[in-house]
Amino acid sequence: MNSKYRQIGGILLVSGTTIGAGMLALPVVTGLAGFFPSLVLFIIYWLFMTFTAFLILEVNLWMGEHTNLVSMARATLGKSGATCTWVIYLFLLYTLTTAYIAGSGPIFIEFVANITGWKAPIWMGPIPLLTIFGFFVYQGTKSVDYVNRILMLGLAITFIIITIFLTPNVQANLLEHMDWKYIWMAVSIVSTSFGFHIIIPTLTDYLHRDVTQLRRVILIGSCIPLFVYIIWEILTLGIIPLYGPNNLVEGYQQGLDGATILSNVLGNSKLAFTSRCFSLFAIITSFLGVSLSLSDFLADGFKIRKTAKGRGILYLLTFVPPLLITLVDPRAFLHGLEYAGAFGVVTLLGLLPVLMVWSGRYYQKRESNFTTPGGKVALTAALLISLAVIGLEVANKANLLPVNPVKIEQSRTS
Repeated sequence: MNSKYRQIGGILLVSGTTIGAGMLALPVVTGLAGFFPSLVLFIIYWLFMTFTAFLILEVNLWMGEHTNLVSMARATLGKSGATCTWVIYLFLLYTLTTAYIAGSGPIFIEFVANITGWKAPIWMGPIPLLTIFGFFVYQGTKSVDYVNRILMLGLAITFIIITIFLTPNVQANLLEHMDWKYIWMAVSIVSTSFGFHIIIPTLTDYLHRDVTQLRRVILIGSCIPLFVYIIWEILTLGIIPLYGPNNLVEGYQQGLDGATILSNVLGNSKLAFTSRCFSLFAIITSFLGVSLSLSDFLADGFKIRKTAKGRGILYLLTFVPPLLITLVDPRAFLHGLEYAGAFGVVTLLGLLPVLMVWSGRYYQKRESNFTTPGGKVALTAALLISLAVIGLEVANKANLLPVNPVKIEQSRTS
């Protein structure tokens, strides 16, 4: 394949993995804080996560081909580092895959109901995602790349249509709302929304370790989601009310995504259909990137050869556990995103890259043809940010923060 097309495919894989179910939940978790606090949080996280993505690239380039995060951690942090990485990585990828399977189910059921008039049982919702698009994961990176390009085109078209139709409905006064004390409830899902690092080892092999292309793919691929998220926040927070019918607080309590609430607020059937298509494209593109990374990770960890039998085993290991969780927990969509962002993303994609680079660069004296700029100062800053976010999320999950947004808003609207 021409290297230029591989580069474009790489950019789309980064963007597609990033833009997913996390984006759909953003309006629900950022609404109480408001647009401008959310904008500040987005920019900070984009800078932080892009920096740590380059750290993972640096470590990956120290290693040989077909190396995943566990092997990278073992080489730089020893056996204990590899064990911790193994556990956290499995937790993160299984949690995200669970969220995407859970998020796709209601949309597929709705599509079938609109076309045939038959409402399928809830347990059938995940089947199309796992059978149709899980097949491309079974086939491998090249198949995922091709289908992802088509899906990203669909994502772009539906997003443009939504933007055109929603812009006249945006109320500027709704965007003026600011309440910084509620920004903490958005941290975990915003973390998830900027995470694409898991596919960097796969991209390194796919782009034949071309540093120039890899740097460009990471930078451009991460900028696209930032731009899309800002537009999405303007459209949703400028239309969905904080209080009253179909408000953001109720959406959070019920585990709904922004596109669903938006459709309910506007009551436009065509727009509702387009919004659901957009949601589906977003979920599937992220599902492909995450599940492909999970499959490669399991193959690396269990030393499973990618024969027909091996790919079948990887398929079952990748999808059966999250499917079972989805069938048990009806709110697995938001729960999955919250816990993935709260603990998995920041630990694995924030803290771990800093520790690996510090060990490899300054203790093991490793070198390659790429070094992330910033030196020890930037690494220390990233380390402190990671620890602060982890501490904040532990306090949040333990109800130790001074603000409990759901309870406060329930009392205000009762």
